[in-house]
Formats: sequence, structure tokens, C-alpha cells
Amino acid sequence: MKDLVETIHSMVGRIGRPVRLMEVCGTHTVAMFRHGIRSILPEEILLLSGPGCPVCVTSVEDMDRAAEMARLPGVILTTFGDMMRVPGSCNSLQEVRAGGTDIRVVYSPMDALGMAAENPDNSVVFLATGFETTSPSVAATLCEAEKRGIDNFYIYTNHKLVPPALKALLDDERVEVDGFILPGHVSTIIGIRPYRFIPVEHGKPAVVAGFEAQDIIEAIAMLLAQIVKGEPRVEIQYSRAVRPEGNPKATALIDRCFLPVDTQWRGIGTISGSGLCLREGFRHRDASIVFDIKVEGRPEPAGCSCGDILRGIKIPTDCPLFAKTCTPETPVGACMVSTEGSCSAYYRYEVEKGL
Repeated sequence: MKDLVETIHSMVGRIGRPVRLMEVCGTHTVAMFRHGIRSILPEEILLLSGPGCPVCVTSVEDMDRAAEMARLPGVILTTFGDMMRVPGSCNSLQEVRAGGTDIRVVYSPMDALGMAAENPDNSVVFLATGFETTSPSVAATLCEAEKRGIDNFYIYTNHKLVPPALKALLDDERVEVDGFILPGHVSTIIGIRPYRFIPVEHGKPAVVAGFEAQDIIEAIAMLLAQIVKGEPRVEIQYSRAVRPEGNPKATALIDRCFLPVDTQWRGIGTISGSGLCLREGFRHRDASIVFDIKVEGRPEPAGCSCGDILRGIKIPTDCPLFAKTCTPETPVGACMVSTEGSCSAYYRYEVEKGL
């Protein structure tokens, strides 16, 4: 570790300018704070958080639609626990549940399928969120529902795809990033081929990193080495878990059930081909079609900087609401809700611990 840090300081001196690196994954953001990595890096390295928290990028409109589904007679809405406090335009799911609706927290989509089997007179909807890491398990659950003939199980898909989001960031002239620390979990599924546009089209280096302190420090050193040499490419630091080809069985399962679709990212807007919708053979389980809930598009809360934070244009402390009206107890924006949200991480490690 000491040698790696000394190497990083030496390479920053050779580069001779500030270097802006984006950790795409929220787990990396938390790990950097937890391990104190920011404190040992040269001040010329600025670490930016990207759009790699699925809770943070679920749109206000999608949260409102899920809440309306939950209010329908005979519907049981299920979802992961970290979605319960994500703000909609008026209420979170937690607040809607307090009003008497049947919203239940599950640990996996298979748990939701089990509820559907146990409650045949109800329609059980699973609010499916996450990146490429979680979509294979949802696809497997869909196939299991078909196999078992559980006809009262539905999916409201809010899955997001990471590479199209990174492409949208790089196409935004306001985004200034010199290199990417790519998500390890997502990359175990998709490998590195989908990221190759980063060096080829934009001349930026990228490294898939693990989540231990040494993983992250080593990934930063690898990025700086690419910058020094002027040879951008996609490398794998997290080789103990990530293969260049990814997991073909998992990606085949995703392709069996889903198709890419344009979708809304909270604070960012619509990104082409960045979401997943159900294929024709599974459309009878698509809650957005079966229940056809209409909601009005609503703007982000006034003063909330989540969109710029997710793009790496700002850091959480730049937001005028941060640690004032927006805290983990009273979140205004989605970046403060999830433990992997950048605002939540900054609050926990810089405000609560005084770092």
C-alpha cells in the first residue's frame, strides 16, 4: 500500500495538473470514505461520484407510479428495503404504507414470487430496481413464475444499464472526467466489452476495481499510469472476480427476458437504451401494462443538486440543501436516501464523524 501511494504521488507530479476520477459505483464511494482513501491521496486528485446507485437514479415519476399501484384494491407491492424512503413527488412508499396500503419489503424477487403463490387472490407486484447485477435474478424469477404457472405475479421494472449512462455523461460537455473507476459487481456480469467506447471514442482510461482499500488504490494507480503513457484502455484490477467476457449465462438470461429501452434517470433525464423492458413473451407480467397507471411528470425538488452530483459536476457539499434541510433522517433528494448514495456517504463520514 505504501509503495502504491508513493507511486500515485509520483505520477501525479509527472502529469502536472489536477486529475478528476469518477468512481461510478456507490459501493466504491462508501469504501473510499470507510478506508480513509481520500485522505492519503494527493490533493491534485479529485474523486467524483457517478450515477452508480440504483436507488438514487429511480425517477420521481416511477416512484409515484409504484405508489399508485400499491393503492389499487387487491395489490401487494413488494420491493427492497432501500426503496421505501425514496421521495416521490408527494410521498415515499414508507409514508404510503403508513396510510394503510399493503407494501412489503423482500430480500429477493423469489421472496415476492413466494408471496404471490401464498396469496392467489391478490396481484403481487415486484418493484424491480438495480443495474446489471440484479437483473439476472429478476429474469430467473420470471422464468420460475412461468414454469410454476403463478399468474398473479408481476414486475414493475426500473432496471438501469450502466454503459449507456456513462456514454451520456461523456457526451455532456459540462462533465469533466479524466478516468473511470468502473463497478466491480456490474462488471462480473457484463465483462469489459461494453465499456470499450470510453477509451476508443473519448480517449479516457477506465479500470474495473474491487472494493478493498488496496483494490481501489491499485485501480487509481493503474488509471494514472494510463494517463502518463497516453494509452487509454479498459483494464481489470478486480481479476479475482471479473473476466473480460463477463458471465455469458447471466447475460443470456437477461436477454431472454428483457430488451433495452430508453428510460428516465432521476436528476439526469432520459438516456437512450439505458433501461430494460420485458420481452413480448413476458409482457403479461409487466405491471406498467397490466395496471396502466398514469402519473404526471414532476420536477426535482427545488434546490436539490442530485442531478449534478450524479453527473460528477458537483460534489454533495456544493448542494445548498446538504446537511441543512436534506439529511438521512429527512432526505430531500434520492442521493441522501441509500447508504450507497454519495450525499449519504458524505454526510455519514464528513458531518457525523467530523472528517
